Amino acid sequence: MSADGTATIAEVAARAGVSIATVSRVMNGIAKRAGADTAERVWAAARALGYRPTSAGQALRQKQSRLVALLAANLANPAMAAIAASVEAALREQGLVMVLADTHDEPDLQDEYLAEMRAHLARGIVLLGAIASPRLRQMQADGASLLFVNRRSPEGAAGFVGIDNRRAGADVAAFFNAQGIASPGIIHGARTSSATADRIEGFLATLPRAKPRLATGPAATHQQIGYDCALNVLAPGKGRRGIFCLSDLIAYGAHRRLIEAGLRVPEDVLLVGFDDNPMNDWVAPWLSSVRVPYDGFGPAVVSAFQSIWRGERPEIILPHRLVARCGQALDPATPATGRSGQHSP
Repeated sequence: MSADGTATIAEVAARAGVSIATVSRVMNGIAKRAGADTAERVWAAARALGYRPTSAGQALRQKQSRLVALLAANLANPAMAAIAASVEAALREQGLVMVLADTHDEPDLQDEYLAEMRAHLARGIVLLGAIASPRLRQMQADGASLLFVNRRSPEGAAGFVGIDNRRAGADVAAFFNAQGIASPGIIHGARTSSATADRIEGFLATLPRAKPRLATGPAATHQQIGYDCALNVLAPGKGRRGIFCLSDLIAYGAHRRLIEAGLRVPEDVLLVGFDDNPMNDWVAPWLSSVRVPYDGFGPAVVSAFQSIWRGERPEIILPHRLVARCGQALDPATPATGRSGQHSP
């Protein structure tokens, strides 16, 4: 033990059965000088002993630290919080430390956090819902270790982890068609988001004759957008109607407005959300929704960063599925799961 009672690098080396130099190489991320099995033994020994490398000296030598930043667009959204939790756990398993910040979908705040993370020599930055901003454009042009999750980079091609949003939108359209709802409405947030744009495009391409009513609003929250727009997107007539809400939060707001108007969900109006956040089984049994694989994001982010640090540009597409609730049956002929795979263009 050192003078302050913490474990030393020599003790880690002895426990792992390797040299001090090997421990140093593993801790410094020199992957080519230590095999995967050796690296795992070293990290396991370090965790067991509570050893932490001296981050300041390492950061100055490597021009990076053990920190990985995750900048989320809206942590009030349970879906983003669930993805962040998955990423934190996966990074921790790799001996990395995640710091979390909420950009509130504001470009100035996003740039402020990007500058702060660069000053702290962050090894990588996850952008969970990025928007266009000057510093993001600069850092991407400079080759910074940036990974875009859920939304693609607004500044050109870059590493990406997410689902096939266009395919997911098509799956929702097929679901409405199977339920006999010919002209469902759509409530969405800003279409500047690649995820939003892809979902709408996939939906419209699958129901080209439907001519659905689309609506959004200036409200700050998705719940308020859903509430404000719910009645505006309903197709005319007295038959059963439907609304595609491009987030579960939008669906929550729409549900409240429909109930206030004396309409039953899903008997009179079928609502389909997006994300299928972990609370839906408890608080929204009336909501069918596209489920994203929250637990899969963490390992995918780690894998993507490993590719980025090798100089590659990874793209990992995770599977999704449409969860139908309240006895709403999926069309057996309609695929409800997106493709899953990885390639580095």
